Amino acid sequence: MTVIMSNNRIMDTLLKWIMAVVGSLLSLFAPVTPLVLCALTFVMIDFVMGILAGRKRAARQHKDWYFSSDKAWKTVIKLTCIVVGIGMCHLIDTQIIDFMNLHLAKLFTGMVCGIEMWSYLENAVEISDAPVFRSLQKYVGKKMKDEVGIDIETAPTGSRRRGNNVKRKKNTI
Repeated sequence: MTVIMSNNRIMDTLLKWIMAVVGSLLSLFAPVTPLVLCALTFVMIDFVMGILAGRKRAARQHKDWYFSSDKAWKTVIKLTCIVVGIGMCHLIDTQIIDFMNLHLAKLFTGMVCGIEMWSYLENAVEISDAPVFRSLQKYVGKKMKDEVGIDIETAPTGSRRRGNNVKRKKNTI
């Protein structure tokens, strides 16, 4: 009976330590919860719009449309990277360079949401072909070029570059 009691005490103590660590981590990252939720919202809206745009594109080309779980997993991986990035920026802001007020977590989240917004506009143009989305797309593109110096129309992205996952043969001469 004493062996069972000591095992229960060990488990209770271990559980208390684990809960304390989890609680500490949650309180450390609690301030970035709204940023994570904003990024999550933008990514999920873009994901749904991408599916709708893909269906519209397939119908326009008279092809069968199917949902690929590979695209869903890419979105899960992207969301994980975004949440980790926001967390890392928050740690830099609050624990490492706290005297500079860089607001890196907000900047990082803003960049993510801006890119997702651009993708949303592209998908909205493809789905509805409404002039308002084309106008917004042009306006946002012009603002990005004027204010940030990035021409979003010609900026390379990983998903749009062709052949970025293709292994090239070495020249054997």
